[in-house]
Amino acid sequence: MRLSDYDFHLPDSLIAQEPTVSRDGSRLLVLNRKNGSITHMRFSDIVSLIGCNDVLMLNQTRVFPARLYGKRSITGGKVELLLIRQQDDGNWLALGKPANALQVGRKIDMVSGKFSAVVKNRTERGRVILQFDCEDVTSVLETEGVLPLPPYINRQANANDILRYQTVFAKTTGAIAAPTAGLHFTHELLDKINQIGTNIAPLLLHVGPGTFEPVRSMNVSDHTIDEEYYEVSSNSAEIVNRARASGGRAIAVGTTVVRAVESTTIDNGTLAPSRGFTDAFIFPPYNFKCVDILVTNFHLPKSTLLMLVAAFAGYELLMKAYKEAVENEYRFYSYGDAMVIL
Repeated sequence: MRLSDYDFHLPDSLIAQEPTVSRDGSRLLVLNRKNGSITHMRFSDIVSLIGCNDVLMLNQTRVFPARLYGKRSITGGKVELLLIRQQDDGNWLALGKPANALQVGRKIDMVSGKFSAVVKNRTERGRVILQFDCEDVTSVLETEGVLPLPPYINRQANANDILRYQTVFAKTTGAIAAPTAGLHFTHELLDKINQIGTNIAPLLLHVGPGTFEPVRSMNVSDHTIDEEYYEVSSNSAEIVNRARASGGRAIAVGTTVVRAVESTTIDNGTLAPSRGFTDAFIFPPYNFKCVDILVTNFHLPKSTLLMLVAAFAGYELLMKAYKEAVENEYRFYSYGDAMVIL
């Protein structure tokens, strides 16, 4: 398919700038693939759509304060860094701007004056490799780093974001963005889901820039996604496989969960334990091996996330649902409303 097939008009007024008052108070569009029906609910009502034999697959990644502000040591020009992950040699893979300030050998002093970094290398995808002059960068980030809200949220992160731009089940630090479908769940809602007997299978995918990079190829199949780290434990794989074998459905909470499990499910539908990096790019047509139900937010036009959801729901049906969501003034993107595709 062409990139233009995934474009749609979205008024700026529908791009959510703040979270809802309560996590599960957001709206929920329910899309049924079998009969094409669309119904409207509240997210707290999702319990009525989940069965006792089903399994809920959750991404336990935690967003870290990955954004740093600095200045060029020679000219004093401003520099903004977004750390992605630490490498085996202790250096950090990062994004930064302006690009001309990040030539190999350049030194960047952080605005606090407490530490600095030197650009050691540049990658083919426009990333940089940074060497910091402090031993424990992760600890420094807790006081010097800034929570990296998405660029379509037109404000700086505040104290409320530190709580709300994180799922209640976040556990393992390593993401530069939240797995936003999970933001709607509360501890109370998860307790209700547990009480009806639904299984919970935690897994991990550290959301990186690859998830959000724009597709620049007119032909969708020419695009490649930057790899992201994931883990599916043997215990979680067993929970999922047992539930599906007994007639239950595997419910993926978010596109990151889909990419993790589809990266390690074999052709007969068995989820295998695995860890490593995935660059899985899912777009129509695609035969899903592990996911039966998808919970997701509303995504950007022309994005790989929209393409993944189109592969699951069916292109025509998904675009129909998006048109209805816009007409009914659903809130879009990270702090927006949700949809569940049955």
